[in-house]
Amino acid sequence: MSVAAARGPTVDAHPEVALAGAPNATADHNKDSFAKLAVGAVGVVFGDIGTSPLYAMKEVFVGHHPLAVDRLHVFGVVSLIFWTMIMVVTVKYVFIVMRADNRGEGGSMSLLALISRLSPGAGRSRYLVMLGVLATALFFGDAIITPAISVLSAVEGLTVVQSGLGRFVLPIAIVILIGLFVIQSRGTAKVGALFGPIMLFYFAVIAVLGTIEIAGHPRIVAALSPHWAVLFFVADPVLAFLALGSVVLAVTGAEALYADMGHFGRKPIAISWLYLVLPALMLSYLGQGAMLLGDPAKAQNPFFLMAPDWARLPLVVLATAATVIASQAVISGAFSVAQQSVQLGFLPRLKIIHTSARSAGQIYIPSINWTLLILVILLVLGFRTSNNLAAAYGIAVTGTMLITTMMIAVLVLTIWKWSRWWAGPLLAVLLIIDGAYFASNLTKIPDGGWFPLLVGGVAFTLLTTWARGRQLMMLRLRESAMPIEVFIKSAATAATRVQGTAVFMTSSPEGVPHALLHNLKHNKVLHDRVLILTVVIDEVPFVDDEDRMEVRPLGSNFYRMIMRYGFMQEINIPATLKLIEACGPKIKMMDTSFFLARQTLLASDRPGMAIWREKIFAWMLSNSESAMEFFKLPTNRVVELGSQVEI
Repeated sequence: MSVAAARGPTVDAHPEVALAGAPNATADHNKDSFAKLAVGAVGVVFGDIGTSPLYAMKEVFVGHHPLAVDRLHVFGVVSLIFWTMIMVVTVKYVFIVMRADNRGEGGSMSLLALISRLSPGAGRSRYLVMLGVLATALFFGDAIITPAISVLSAVEGLTVVQSGLGRFVLPIAIVILIGLFVIQSRGTAKVGALFGPIMLFYFAVIAVLGTIEIAGHPRIVAALSPHWAVLFFVADPVLAFLALGSVVLAVTGAEALYADMGHFGRKPIAISWLYLVLPALMLSYLGQGAMLLGDPAKAQNPFFLMAPDWARLPLVVLATAATVIASQAVISGAFSVAQQSVQLGFLPRLKIIHTSARSAGQIYIPSINWTLLILVILLVLGFRTSNNLAAAYGIAVTGTMLITTMMIAVLVLTIWKWSRWWAGPLLAVLLIIDGAYFASNLTKIPDGGWFPLLVGGVAFTLLTTWARGRQLMMLRLRESAMPIEVFIKSAATAATRVQGTAVFMTSSPEGVPHALLHNLKHNKVLHDRVLILTVVIDEVPFVDDEDRMEVRPLGSNFYRMIMRYGFMQEINIPATLKLIEACGPKIKMMDTSFFLARQTLLASDRPGMAIWREKIFAWMLSNSESAMEFFKLPTNRVVELGSQVEI
């Protein structure tokens, strides 16, 4: 049964959910064997960075700022790739960033929640929130480009097998991408079991191919010396700076090491990187460099041309499988980031489907999935080749990397309190590296770099509009709130009490919920037991069961309840209520009614937000998932009571 306002865009701004930080929460620990975790990490975490050899070297030498294929440039580029992997991936992510785990979880949102919870400076936290939201917005731009460029670059290997197959590249790539997004609703549990072995075989193949080429031109190993990168910049500083925009393609996907840390743990990811992925990638890049020294014409597609003629078609198939895996990891990451954004109050409620009974992290969000598919197909049709897409690729990645370094600097210097004498210079070097790569990628804006910036700008606007609009709506509701003590004294004895339990959901742990006031005003009755429930999303990934509930009696059979969840946990209110024994008889769902407040948003010129943002806020809210589904409430036990709110 439902009671709602009759006119205007009826919306619901999560009035039942509050956000807070809590000290008592721990992450679930994966108990699988170390070897199994390491293999799983190879399949999921390193898919993106593992497929970068398909297009990174090609883009450097035949891309939008092509280099002459000679000894200086080949050695300089390979040296830059190696030392970028050492400084950005190994030193920054493996040795520093991955130490910043929020109860075992990583990623921009987890890092933001961790710093906000531990940082004493409210003003600084405000700027950090903006940086965290910006990193999240840029990630969505990356999630669109990665599947497009990865799959396209793999399928383009067909042109190496036979030039006449070029006309089939685009339709084959689109079919693969459509199939990839269509199967998302079935979950990745079964397919995921194949990811690790496939990627292990892929890394072994590219390492062997690279080793064969290195054996033919062993002098390429000298490129591991940093002085070749320096010589490159000294000899041709402008082209070297522009080349950074292509070199950085070799480390796209580095952010996944941190983002997926909660699934596999820091040590399995670090071991997989140091002892398998990094050596295999460098053997591939050294091999491509060695081949170019012997035959500069092969710069047109150095990855596939390393293979002998008979092996090129199987290599195309293997590379395509690897890029599908890389794309799967990014899509799954987009689902996880969207879920965290919902829980932390930066997105409205979205329909979230859990695709695995064993793993809470395997989810499917239809709205995100189909939006990504549409944008990816439009991107492929618009740019048509991986070379064109490479011009758009990099800005979102380097922007996210730069923001992560800035946030880590705050954590290292103000919370961990590392020595400024050595931490300061190290952070300065990392900021200079990230800043140089980001600046170089800004030159790509006219050639396609505008796309991820556009996507990031739209995402940033939506995230901040939702957060600000929700804040304003809660403020307006609190302005008219009545103290609960006054309400109980006046209403508990005057109103007729009926049998059963009533649960009134509210975002504020103080005052009287609007739904309770409206119910008494219209129905003239109160239930025998009244529970005023606030769901709090803590700034930790998981909250233990023993810390889930806080119950406080208010008198006259009224109870104030605080129900805590982590920002990566699924909310299930009925399941939790059934376990409560601190408020009288055990709660039975058949005797319980849930009352929700549903506000009608009235845009106004009151200080707070521009009218156009208020209209966006109203649109987002009107398209959010219903509270009944989001909180797993029984639909036949819910009553919605509407009111109007100006923001």
